[in-house]
Amino acid sequence: MTVRLSRTPAALFLAALLGGCASVGVGFGIPVGPVTIGVGASNGGVSLGVGAGVGPVGVGVGVDQGGRVNAGVGVGASTEIGNSGVRAGVGVGTGTTIYDPNKPNR
Repeated sequence: MTVRLSRTPAALFLAALLGGCASVGVGFGIPVGPVTIGVGASNGGVSLGVGAGVGPVGVGVGVDQGGRVNAGVGVGASTEIGNSGVRAGVGVGTGTTIYDPNKPNR
């Protein structure tokens, strides 16, 4: 098991970033070209999205279980599960809701 910081998955950030202003979470991501598609869970719920990272820093955009579109930035670490290309990681970050279907447009 090797820990790799050079390309932390989107799920890592989506889980940590999309759950609220500041949260901690875990996620799984699959690299697809220059981005990672991931699913994560945090104290803010479940989210699905896409992100990219350089070193331990990454950014992501995703949709949570309430249909809110969120964006965030965070730091973390991940490791590959066997030789599958799938990575699991943990991270911390901060994010913001950029669209909420339950709130009227301003």
